[in-house]
Amino acid sequence: MAADQATDRRVAPARGGYYRRENGVSLIELRLSRIAQLFNSLDPSPFHEKDLDHDAEEYIFTSARELGPGTPFKIVIHLPESEMAGGRAAKDAIHNYFAYRLDATRREIRYEMRLGRIGLAIGLAFLFACVTARELVQRLGDTTLVNIAAEGLLISGWVAMWRPINTFLYDWWPIRRTRAVLERLAVAEVELRPEPAG
Repeated sequence: MAADQATDRRVAPARGGYYRRENGVSLIELRLSRIAQLFNSLDPSPFHEKDLDHDAEEYIFTSARELGPGTPFKIVIHLPESEMAGGRAAKDAIHNYFAYRLDATRREIRYEMRLGRIGLAIGLAFLFACVTARELVQRLGDTTLVNIAAEGLLISGWVAMWRPINTFLYDWWPIRRTRAVLERLAVAEVELRPEPAG
């Protein structure tokens, strides 16, 4: 009974998928026949500095995102006994890669916020100019043409505000969610397990 409690191998549902659990920790598992499968074959760097293979990186990231922020997890790599010697490099590579992506994502958030502030300043200036022009146009009389021009100026001013408002309300949230996942992956526990031959 104690052994059953120590290792819970039931398939447990997680958001968007099913992951095995051990001791309350969800497992993101990869089964490889060679340690080199984990890495981008075109990257000439040493293993601990290599980029991860796109499919492996996408699977790890997507799994961590599906599990959600409150779910503890670890990455488990199953390898043949003969490939276990490269395990330390694999752990370092995973941490280095996701730490690099985290840094890039933080820079992207700062860049988006800077663009949003610049866009907001330009949008407000254009809106002010359109409202001012509308006031001048309305002094020309109450004809259909004048009313169309006045409303067109007002609409143009508010349309110019769409992009900065969209940036501050919506654009940065997906990047922030990505950052939260990468923060967890950059320090996630990585375990290598030998696979029986055959």
